[in-house]
Amino acid sequence: MNDEELRVIAKKRLKKQADFKQYLWIWAGVSVLLTVIWFLTSPGEYFWPIWAIFGMGVGALFSGIDAYGKNPKVITDSDIDAEVAKMKKNS
Repeated sequence: MNDEELRVIAKKRLKKQADFKQYLWIWAGVSVLLTVIWFLTSPGEYFWPIWAIFGMGVGALFSGIDAYGKNPKVITDSDIDAEVAKMKKNS
């Protein structure tokens, strides 16, 4: 893999990390907003904002894994050639 291909992959990874950080801020803002609405309308009753907070948290978890998790295997031209060879053999 040449340097240009690595730069493209690194750029995509950095974009995912930046998007993840932005999502965390949005998640925090929505969580605070919903909690304030709950507090002003029905304090002490069932804490319904937990469902939105939890749902967005699941999204944050998977987004974080995608952005910061182990580097996925990069598909190379030789991988593609090997797969095409297998497909030809099996057909």
